[in-house]
Amino acid sequence: MPFVVPRSTELPPADWASYALTTLGVLPLVWRRRAPVAVLVAILAAGGVYNLAGDGPGQPLPYAGLIAFYTVALQCTARVRLTVGGLTVLTVVLSVYWNTGTARELLFTFFVSGAAYALGRLQHTRQAYTAALLDRAAQLERANRIEAEQAAARERARIAREMHDILSHAVSIMIVQAEAGPVAVRRAPERAEAAFEAIAETGREAMAQLRTMLGVLRTDEAAPRSPQPGIGELAGLLERVRGSGPEVLYERTGSVRALPAALEATVHRVVQEALTNVVKHAGASAVAVRLEYGERDLTVTVTDDGRGPGADAGAGAGAGAGAGSLPRARPGGHGLIGIRERAAAHGGTARTGPGPDGTGFEVRVVLVTSGAEVGK
Repeated sequence: MPFVVPRSTELPPADWASYALTTLGVLPLVWRRRAPVAVLVAILAAGGVYNLAGDGPGQPLPYAGLIAFYTVALQCTARVRLTVGGLTVLTVVLSVYWNTGTARELLFTFFVSGAAYALGRLQHTRQAYTAALLDRAAQLERANRIEAEQAAARERARIAREMHDILSHAVSIMIVQAEAGPVAVRRAPERAEAAFEAIAETGREAMAQLRTMLGVLRTDEAAPRSPQPGIGELAGLLERVRGSGPEVLYERTGSVRALPAALEATVHRVVQEALTNVVKHAGASAVAVRLEYGERDLTVTVTDDGRGPGADAGAGAGAGAGAGSLPRARPGGHGLIGIRERAAAHGGTARTGPGPDGTGFEVRVVLVTSGAEVGK
């Protein structure tokens, strides 16, 4: 200011030494975040030297010291803050005593120093809160990403099971009917016509189900919506299996009642996969499908009089808590594994092995129904 507004003639002229000390009282702020305590000491020392030796243009303003004290309160540990605070109080008392010695100056200096310290602590709390929010947001994003990946994996597994059940059943029925067709053409032409019609009907139904499933995966158009097959569609499924050779018996016992759509779809797929294995591997002449409705569960049993697990059974796979081994129908097959996964999804268990009399093969699945609401 003395270079802009002339100083009073009663005041000493401005000299470069005083400006150098004033600059030394501000310049250390450049390093205040790296060494806050050292910067505070340097600024206070420069101010002390100015007051003792300088007699230049006015008094040096105390803002640099307040900023340094604010930085100490913001960045330093409690032990360092306590030590620096004690030394600051002592410095303020000595400075006021040396300057005016009045209570007014002492209270004012303590007030502005306390305000600088309080602002530093408030800023520290704000930064900690902001860092916690950012960390929480990052954790939430990671959790959402992991959950999305897990959901995608579960959905891929579900789609794989559905496509396996649809294609495996349809292709098995079509192969059996196609193999029997040439023989029927020569011996009983009317049966050949029925066999070819069964092949066409099975293919059409499989194509319809696949079209619906693949339509859900498309994003460029609205997918057709149709309910999953349930217990009510078992009659058509059993009729197609009868057409491929074995006699099929169907029985429902207990308190027959409506079940949630997802549970009925699971029952349908379990029976479908079990019958597919009968057609493909068992060489059975008869198969019995039984649904037993309990108070809290539903037991699905599919038993045939075919070859049994014998040579076609592969390595076992656990069927859930308390369940026996669940062999594969053949090495590399996924059908019975899918049955186990469907049962586990509803809190149930799956068990496979020889039939009750030690012959044939039996699939027994227990699904929990208690507490489930009907979803039609």
